[in-house]
Amino acid sequence: MSGRAESGYIRRVNRRTLEFGCGVVLVGLLAGVAGAATTLLLHWIEHLTYHYSFGTLLDGVTGASPVRRVLGPMIGGALAGLGWWLLRRRARIPSLTTAILSHEPIPRLAMSLDAGLQVLLVGSGASLGREGAPRQLAAALGDLGTSRWALTPQDREILLGCAAGAGLAAVYSVPMGGALFAVQIVLRTWQLRAVGTALLTSALATAVAAPITHLQTPLSWPDPDLSYLLTAFAILLAPLAVAVGRGFNRLMAYARGHAVGDSWVLIPAIATAGLLVGLCSRQWPELPGNGKSVLAISVSSSLTLTSALALVILKPLLTAVFLRAGAVGGMLTPALATGAALGSVVALALNTWTPLHVSVPAVALACAAGVLAITQGAPLWAALFVWELARPPLWLLIVFLAAATAAHLLNQQMRGATASE
Repeated sequence: MSGRAESGYIRRVNRRTLEFGCGVVLVGLLAGVAGAATTLLLHWIEHLTYHYSFGTLLDGVTGASPVRRVLGPMIGGALAGLGWWLLRRRARIPSLTTAILSHEPIPRLAMSLDAGLQVLLVGSGASLGREGAPRQLAAALGDLGTSRWALTPQDREILLGCAAGAGLAAVYSVPMGGALFAVQIVLRTWQLRAVGTALLTSALATAVAAPITHLQTPLSWPDPDLSYLLTAFAILLAPLAVAVGRGFNRLMAYARGHAVGDSWVLIPAIATAGLLVGLCSRQWPELPGNGKSVLAISVSSSLTLTSALALVILKPLLTAVFLRAGAVGGMLTPALATGAALGSVVALALNTWTPLHVSVPAVALACAAGVLAITQGAPLWAALFVWELARPPLWLLIVFLAAATAAHLLNQQMRGATASE
């Protein structure tokens, strides 16, 4: 290689390195903006739907009139269905992970509008996760911000994958969970470049969204009496977590596979799903929304055994109904809520019918980690994400990791046994 050619090559490499570094900072900042914007919009829609000014969504649903509880989700579902009908007539919205890993062009406007419709639906009470919207918006903004730069396909993949994780980190104030989500679930690589980028972007996004989120954990840990024996008990929960996690996945796959087409039928279908969750909320006000209400009352030990059992059944069923109706939304928090309700059932049953006394919050979150490990196939991330949501004592991370790992390994063994038959 001649001296001039070598000099030109070095300049190009230096330029790509500089642009990638700038891209890391820009993506982190934009992901924080995406997280803050979707959080503000979600809270505004929740307050408008249930007509309350302060407190949580559960406070709003509990204080709302019976008519508003029923009609609010139905009207929100109809509006979201109308929006998706109009949007899907003009654009195809691919899976974000698929678009990133296959290096497909990101339909920035369509993906951003789709994210807004998800927020509208979840804010009005739909039993779907809210985390898909900030991930999509963060990736769309990140792609727009870096579109004119000389990035390699691999660098673009890393930046957009980390943007998705940073969007998750921003809305829940979980920087480690967001970074691990990008590395383990979206990018599926432990390359040092990807890990470093994920950590930086998630930390930046969490900081940018802090004026809106106030860095508050979604769950308030009650600091109950705990025992290290919970680690062994968490492992014993694995069969239940596997059963519920596999059932959750199969139910959601069936609902997606039989979803209504992208015609005007979306409007009455999603409105009917909203009506159904509204009717159920008259008896169980924890059901509307992404599942945070179920998690909160599980951690605060506010559930009765009957209510916890009802939530284990109704939360995934209502989520599947929305998917069957053609809606789109996240699956993380519905799966977490189902697992937490299951853990509450186990703990309350043991405390009621046996001489044992176990911590309801700890068992609820351990079971939630186990179920999430099955639905996402990432036990390490599931344990860390659950821990960051509540920030209990650090040693409980071992309990959550034991529950998630045991469930994951048991699930792998069951898959292997089924494949060999």
